[in-house]
Amino acid sequence: MMYTLGIDVGSSSVKVSLLNLADGSCTASSFFPSEEMAITAVKAGWAEQAPDMWWGNMKLALSQVLKTSGVSKEAIKAIGISYQMHGLVALDKSGRVVRPSIIWCDSRAVEIGDKAFNVLGADYCLNHCLNSPGNFTASKLAWVKANEPGKYDSIYKIMLPGDYIAYRLTGEMQTTVSGLSEGVMWDFAKNGVAKELFDYYGFSSDLVPDIVGTFSVQSTVSESVAAELGLKAGIPVSYRAGDQPNNAFSLNVLEPGEVAATAGTSGVVYGVNDQLARDEQSRVNTFAHVNHTTEQKRLGVLLCINGTGILNSWLRRNVAGGLSYPQMNDVALKAPVGAEGLLVYPFGNGAERVLGNANVGAEFKNMSFNIHQQSHLLRAAQEGIAFSFRYGVDVMSGMGIKTKVVRAGKANMFLSPLFRQTMANVLNARIELYDTDGALGAARGAAVGAGLYNNTSEAFDQLKCLETIEPDSQHVVVNDVYKNWKDKLNF
Repeated sequence: MMYTLGIDVGSSSVKVSLLNLADGSCTASSFFPSEEMAITAVKAGWAEQAPDMWWGNMKLALSQVLKTSGVSKEAIKAIGISYQMHGLVALDKSGRVVRPSIIWCDSRAVEIGDKAFNVLGADYCLNHCLNSPGNFTASKLAWVKANEPGKYDSIYKIMLPGDYIAYRLTGEMQTTVSGLSEGVMWDFAKNGVAKELFDYYGFSSDLVPDIVGTFSVQSTVSESVAAELGLKAGIPVSYRAGDQPNNAFSLNVLEPGEVAATAGTSGVVYGVNDQLARDEQSRVNTFAHVNHTTEQKRLGVLLCINGTGILNSWLRRNVAGGLSYPQMNDVALKAPVGAEGLLVYPFGNGAERVLGNANVGAEFKNMSFNIHQQSHLLRAAQEGIAFSFRYGVDVMSGMGIKTKVVRAGKANMFLSPLFRQTMANVLNARIELYDTDGALGAARGAAVGAGLYNNTSEAFDQLKCLETIEPDSQHVVVNDVYKNWKDKLNF
């Protein structure tokens, strides 16, 4: 029997899963800590984590997986890594962490990135980097350079969180084109590090570690670390990707027209494009997808909606009267499509990038005390969440992404029959639901990168679709409601 390990480094926990290549099943899985990992906020808007904390939790999760599975270390053939995107990890020449990682949700570099966009110009930023420098990794590094010059001067290499875990496993400082692009450090027009941006910020390109292929034998587990972890020395680390590209990969979203979606507290739509397209208003972000090459362009277009499942949880606490989520879904289905004119806008969880960074707040419109009841509120909320996804998908459509199928894990809002049917209707697309996650996706990626699968298609032969939802007879009605919803969206 052959197995691969998948490591998923989140900001809440680190998960490790063991994939059985014979049947594509998950043999064992564990995550640490049981409570969320600490995020340090020295000032408002800051968010930092210690990379050593990720490593420590990875060790605990891996130990549990090895103990639970009983699989011999000789049977583990490759390791893949998924990680929280956009974080900055800086190492000195001896490999020590220079300062805590400035992670994805830290907003201290917004003004720095906005100034860079204005100075360098939209033509360069959007045609070469496909994004504004914004609050991404390059701008976080510029903040360190401006505010902590002593620490900046001691930096030997910069990397993303997953690159750091790979470094701890192997001793090799490396990154990928996909990783550099998510930090807005890759020039797609010149197929190299974004020199003009680096020159503007005063960075040396020597700060960038060796670039390796996303699917490749990037490096191997060192003797000392193998002994520390109970693994066999020489196991290849053969895949790494940011969490959203990896989530798309885990759902077999690799080709133009395919879209991955998540709908937890916030929501994400990640579509694959084969064009170097950009949104002039930067309402969505474009990065190199896991299978992007110079010859065959595959770009991941990322839409994030802050206010999705958090609205449903707010309703459960304040409106649902003790109902469980399944019970809320049942009650919502009692109201007709369109909730008799009640419209809900779920944008109550901070500034929405898809709305041009406007912080419009959540709204309930057209409420009538004589008509609308609990069922209308619950239905209109789920419809409003689906409509916010459609609004973002329309932006992506303008970039050339024609949504044909949406794949998602059967979790969170996608557990609701009403929500997933509304999504299918308003997007006029097939919804496919799967039982997979980021750690299993990374394990599959590792098998591809190590040549244990002949290609990506073979990697997903045994991934079974749990449920398929097609647009139904209410498609036209739902779209009419969406048009009304969109017309009354004020920002």
